[in-house]
Amino acid sequence: MSGNAAFRALACDGAPLVVGTAPWANALPHERTECERRWVQHKTDGGNFAVEFRVGRATGESVWIQVSTQPVLTDGVLTGYVGTAIDCTSLVAQRQLSNQLVGLLDVSGDAVLVFNRVGELEFANDTARTLIGVADPSSGNGDVAARAFMQAVRDQLPRILLDAAPPAGSPNRWEGEIGFRSPDGIPRILAVVVQVVRDADGSVHHWSTITRDITEERQTQAELARQATHDALTGLPNRVLFLRKTTEALERSRTTHATVGVLFIDLDKLKHVNDTIGHAVGDQLIVTVSRRLAAATRPTDLVARISGDEFVVLCEGLLDEQVALDVAERIRASITGPLVLQGVEIEAGASVGVAMSTPDLLASESAADAAVTLLRSADTAMYRAKQRGRGRSELYNEEMRTAARERLHLASELEQALAADQFTVLFQPIESAHTGRVVAAEALLRWNHPTRGVLAPAAFLDLADESGLIAPIGDWVLEQGARTLAEWISSGLVDRGTSIHVNASRRQLSDITFVDRALTILRAHSLDGSQLVFETSESNLVENNPSVLRTVTALKRQGVRIAVDDFGSGYSSLASLRTFPADLLKLDGTLVRDVGRTDGGDDPMVRSLIQLAHSLNLVVCAEWVTTEDHVQRLKVLGCDLLQGNRIGEPVSAEVFISKVQRKAAAQNSDAL
Repeated sequence: MSGNAAFRALACDGAPLVVGTAPWANALPHERTECERRWVQHKTDGGNFAVEFRVGRATGESVWIQVSTQPVLTDGVLTGYVGTAIDCTSLVAQRQLSNQLVGLLDVSGDAVLVFNRVGELEFANDTARTLIGVADPSSGNGDVAARAFMQAVRDQLPRILLDAAPPAGSPNRWEGEIGFRSPDGIPRILAVVVQVVRDADGSVHHWSTITRDITEERQTQAELARQATHDALTGLPNRVLFLRKTTEALERSRTTHATVGVLFIDLDKLKHVNDTIGHAVGDQLIVTVSRRLAAATRPTDLVARISGDEFVVLCEGLLDEQVALDVAERIRASITGPLVLQGVEIEAGASVGVAMSTPDLLASESAADAAVTLLRSADTAMYRAKQRGRGRSELYNEEMRTAARERLHLASELEQALAADQFTVLFQPIESAHTGRVVAAEALLRWNHPTRGVLAPAAFLDLADESGLIAPIGDWVLEQGARTLAEWISSGLVDRGTSIHVNASRRQLSDITFVDRALTILRAHSLDGSQLVFETSESNLVENNPSVLRTVTALKRQGVRIAVDDFGSGYSSLASLRTFPADLLKLDGTLVRDVGRTDGGDDPMVRSLIQLAHSLNLVVCAEWVTTEDHVQRLKVLGCDLLQGNRIGEPVSAEVFISKVQRKAAAQNSDAL
């Protein structure tokens, strides 16, 4: 090998050449071996030869050298080789970077395509071949998929990006979505970023696109949006969508002056079905009712399910209130009657409340607020229908509006009553029918309202239960009763066997923390569980609510007794007495009021209840004892305990204990 000074400087770092050595003699070892292998292979093939290798420098750097040779023939005989050597370090670096970028693009989840100015594909990564279905651009064949994709992009591009000479400062980038059918035949939604690269004169040089398949993402978003606005069980719109549609209807009515009506439908026996037959049948009942509602309404009406057993219907264009009631009756009739679900016959029924928009409502409230008001008004009318006997329809009127407004105002005042110390507790004595001694006291709540005077629980207890205030109010009543009983016992005013009776609602008994709170209050006043009796309605125990039964069982385990209050005013199921987790049965006043009359007409019923209760080891207490005849007759019938105004009216703790002491003193003097 021989070479000029430039070659020596490039390939040998200025060192002299050694005759007979290869041009790549100073290459890095593994590359020198590769060059030799390729040279040996080339000599058998003939023709031109080119190779690249690296040469180290004294500075520690390396330089890429490209050697190109061609054979020299004299009279057809090979006499040697002549060639050139160049520094290709920058070219190799660029090629390596390009290969790295292409490799990175190939593993990217985005499809990258480059088109020339006439729309011919010049580059496509692996994802583009899969997603778009394009062929390898190097094949030189026309690509139908590439042209279809480019056309879809061009059709959606803003026209300014297609101008040959756009105004100065015009954007060269666009992001958007296109529809495209992929090679598998599935229509897809593609998010596309288009970059237009222009020459100096403003004409398009090439197009670059980055494309991502967002079909699944859009489907997921659509499904989430549907789930957020529809009921999972029935597929009907939920409260959110119903209020939105009602708002839109009210907005339209401002222009069309058409009346908008809302019908609120409450199923009468869903809870009973769930508790006695099972939730599977209850769910089937809901689905069946939803289908009947859809069949009974007009195509333009909107049926929605807003809670467990509550449906609503939005009606536009109702002529008057009578038409609205006719629609309500048709809907109610469609879901009333016997149904057979999973072999079980169920008597379905519903109560319907109707509320209609008025010019005053639209003038005083925004459409969104009016939608909420209309729904609340229909709910109020539905409750009036249930109060008047269920299975009927009621139209919301001004009387209901006034009552609802007062109820709302009272609810807001109730929020402040406990903090303002407006509650008080009165105590009504319960005495033994056979000894005449007071053995217990029932703690009765009263609200000293600043403007309405003293209110009994019937006036506000439902509000407290709906708002959740029943829990802190109930705890306060128990605290007052326990503290008062503890003071009486410690002062020797009553014996330690005296107990305190406190009412408990379904919401309280369903609270998992109720037992702990009650026992904490008892321990704070050194009372035993046996000194506390919780009174609750028979419906709370008959319904077999698992959370209620769990609470009752836990209380009884601690010695707390359970009393069935007002027995005879509700279900009054004699068979259910066998399964009652109760210790005491309180006969409702409607059973007691005629006891002792001259014909003895009501004695057999009371006698039978007392006998049945005693056979089940239940203590019997008669309420509403108001006459001496009641006292004497109930004693003869075997009643255990008596309570009522004849025994003692509800009074303050001080008056209660003074009356107990006077009665005890009178009994002692009579005994003497």
